[in-house]
Amino acid sequence: MKKIFLIALVGMLFSCTTSAQKQQEKNAKKETFSVTKTEAEWKKQLSAEAFYVLREAGTERSFSSPLNKNYAKGTYHCAGCNTPLFKSDHKFDSGTGWPSFDREIKGNVAYSTDHNIGYARTEEHCATCGGHLGHVFDDGPRATTGKRHCINGVSLKFVPEK
Repeated sequence: MKKIFLIALVGMLFSCTTSAQKQQEKNAKKETFSVTKTEAEWKKQLSAEAFYVLREAGTERSFSSPLNKNYAKGTYHCAGCNTPLFKSDHKFDSGTGWPSFDREIKGNVAYSTDHNIGYARTEEHCATCGGHLGHVFDDGPRATTGKRHCINGVSLKFVPEK
C-alpha cells in the first residue's frame, strides 16, 4: 500500500501542468496573425537580438535599451511589422531597466499566459505579427491604470512626433 501511495505522490509531483493548461498552450500556438513570415524571412529582417526576443520570446538584458531612457514625444511601434503599440504619453520610468508603459494602444497588443519560469505571467505580443514584446504586471502607477507593461526595447521602434 505504501508503494502505491508513493508512486501516486511522485506522479502528482511531476505532473505540474493540468490538461486545461496543455489545451490552452496548444490553442495559443494555433493563433494566426495578419503578418506572417517564415523563420528565414524574420532572420533576414531582424537583428539577432530582435529575432531572439520577438520570435523566440527571449528577454533582452535590463538597462541595455536606449529606449528605456527615451523621453521624446512619439509612438512606439513593433520592430517586426511597424504596428503602433504604445504612446510616449503613457511611458513611465519603472526603474526595472526596460521601457514601461501604463497602457497599450487598444487592439494592437494581444495577451497570452506564459509559464516559462514556473508560474503564470501575462505575456504581451503584437496582435499583427505575434512578436513577443514582454509582460504586463499589476504594479504600475496607481494614479492611472495600475499596470506596468514591461517591454523589451529591441522589440520596439520609436517614431517621433512630427
